[in-house]
Formats: sequence, structure tokens, C-alpha cells
Amino acid sequence: MKAKALNSELKKSSPADLEKQLLDLRKEQFNLRMQRGTGQLTRPSQMRLVRRNIARIKTAMTQSQSGGAQ
Repeated sequence: MKAKALNSELKKSSPADLEKQLLDLRKEQFNLRMQRGTGQLTRPSQMRLVRRNIARIKTAMTQSQSGGAQ
């Protein structure tokens, strides 16, 4: 998904949805780390995408908590 589309979608999401998405991405990140460790990772770029999506969700969560969603 494109970054702008994901950001606008995250702004509309509820805090509970953001928590669930964050948990899912953390699990995916763990699985990718395990695949990398065992040499089974086929797309190393996926690690970068997951890490950035985690950061996007955390940013959206912080903005919604502080009321600074612009």
C-alpha cells in the first residue's frame, strides 16, 4: 500500500484498531527476523516495509493521543 494512502487510513482508524495493527506488524516482524536467521527470507525488502509501517502506526497513535492530528 502507498504511504499516503496508509497514512490517511491510519488517521481515520480508532485507537483499538491501531493497537491491533501494531501487534500484527510486530508478529510479522518477528517472523521475518526468524526467517532471516534461518536463511529462509526470500524478500529482504519486506523487513524495511514492516519496520516503516510500525513507525507510521506509532506516529498516528501519538498524534491521536496528543490531539495534534493535522
